[in-house]
Amino acid sequence: MAGAGGGGCPAGGNDFQWCFSQVKGAIDEDVAEADIISTVEFNCSGDLLATGDKGGRVVIFQREQENKSRPHSRGEYNVYSTFQSHEPEFDYLKSLEIEEKINKIRWLPQQNAAHFLLSTNDKTIKLWKISERDKRAEGYNLKDEDGRLRDPFRITALRVPILKPMDLMVEASPRRIFANAHTYHINSISVNSDHETYLSADDLRINLWHLEITDRSFNIVDIKPANMEELTEVITAAEFHPHQCNVFVYSSSKGTIRLCDMRSSALCDRHSKFFEEPEDPSSRSFFSEIISSISDVKFSHSGRYMMSRDYLSVKVWDLNMESRPLETHQVHEYLRSKLCSLYENDCIFDKFECCWNGSDSAIMTGSYNNFFRMFDRDTRRDVTLEASRESSKPRASLKPRKVCTGGKRKKDEISVDSLDFNKKILHTAWHPADSVIAVAATNNLYIFQDKIN
Repeated sequence: MAGAGGGGCPAGGNDFQWCFSQVKGAIDEDVAEADIISTVEFNCSGDLLATGDKGGRVVIFQREQENKSRPHSRGEYNVYSTFQSHEPEFDYLKSLEIEEKINKIRWLPQQNAAHFLLSTNDKTIKLWKISERDKRAEGYNLKDEDGRLRDPFRITALRVPILKPMDLMVEASPRRIFANAHTYHINSISVNSDHETYLSADDLRINLWHLEITDRSFNIVDIKPANMEELTEVITAAEFHPHQCNVFVYSSSKGTIRLCDMRSSALCDRHSKFFEEPEDPSSRSFFSEIISSISDVKFSHSGRYMMSRDYLSVKVWDLNMESRPLETHQVHEYLRSKLCSLYENDCIFDKFECCWNGSDSAIMTGSYNNFFRMFDRDTRRDVTLEASRESSKPRASLKPRKVCTGGKRKKDEISVDSLDFNKKILHTAWHPADSVIAVAATNNLYIFQDKIN
């Protein structure tokens, strides 16, 4: 069942098991705010894995080539490059501090030897080039080897500079800075399948950019009312279709998803499709609107389906059926009785992300207590796993966890009341081709892989 394309049965059966591979980050109990991971993203090949943190840093891990002495072992991820992407700023006109926290990272498809990625904080998007240098030029005519300029009168012969090998150096340089286009906080960026444009979304507007042009963008969605007192919803996430460059979706805090076609008009205020699940009146409560807010929306790799994450569940939608989701997977239904205390400690506003595996047959999303959930769409099996240092022995199998919702607690179960709501997994990523996952738990990045290797 552990098929190609990151498939397999994530719910664990006898034929598929996840095991610990690596953990990155400090073990300290006192976690510095700046070290908390705020986004995780594999590149298109899965050989590079980027993380962004609240301190504005981007750390890129590279997968090592397979070891010949251990041909069946999968390559580990080691630090490839670290750079400061964003610095804290101050908006003097509005007297507002602009955090350096990296909200999203998106890789561009690789065109040459260098890699490119987009990173954004609340206001500014940057295009970074990550390139390698393993040669340096020597034998200049106008300067010495230490870089000092030579006296022109002492130059008696013309030298041809030569390239000499040097230790590999990975350079990260900002190639474009896209600024001053968002009044509100940016929550999403998404690269288009045409590889030339991308979108950026904030609470009320979505802008379309060309990767080569920094001084202008086109506003394609604007839901800001003339009178802000009439504001009823905000944009929570947006993404381009993986194959159709004219189609994108955006989700709202009201639990709805709108699919727009840029061919229909320049301003996509009128959606082409509207996805919403009718609410059951019997289950309505004070918290209904808060927990129905969609925190993430992702197209499947095939482009046929999309997935949305709200506070308690993950829904899979068929793009051809707007009336109701194809599948609804409960992530932590046992928290429904705890919504009051989750509202008081603000956890009810946590924004969990979700991701597909490479073959779209399984989905993953996070929960509390460093738990994360996997759902196999074919077998309808699901599993709860934990990212913790207790099970971080090399190749140790992850034991499925169970939460006791009432009655007598069994030996291996954990009580709802003992869950740690400060330990939350908001950001996860699945390798685009293999059964390798990356899970961000506060300031630690866990990497798990299938047991077969």
